Amino acid sequence: MEELLNGIGIAALVILALVGLAVGWVASLLTGGRRRALYMIVGALAAMATPFLLAALGVTILAAGGLLLVVIVALIGAALVLALIRAIAK
Repeated sequence: MEELLNGIGIAALVILALVGLAVGWVASLLTGGRRRALYMIVGALAAMATPFLLAALGVTILAAGGLLLVVIVALIGAALVLALIRAIAK
């Protein structure tokens, strides 16, 4: 997991947070604009956590795939977490 953190760096974590904020913003728009801050915070946390969770599970291709692959995985992870929260909250 340290290899992933060393590989992507602090700038990439900021990019992942911005991706998560954008996904949360879109999710709040799709749900009628309610709880925008909650969706954006959860989206940012999920986007930053997804690459690390995958690295902890042994998915090592992320470090070799570059920043674009990490951002795509973070985008998918954030969207899945937000969909799960929406399903539970209903």
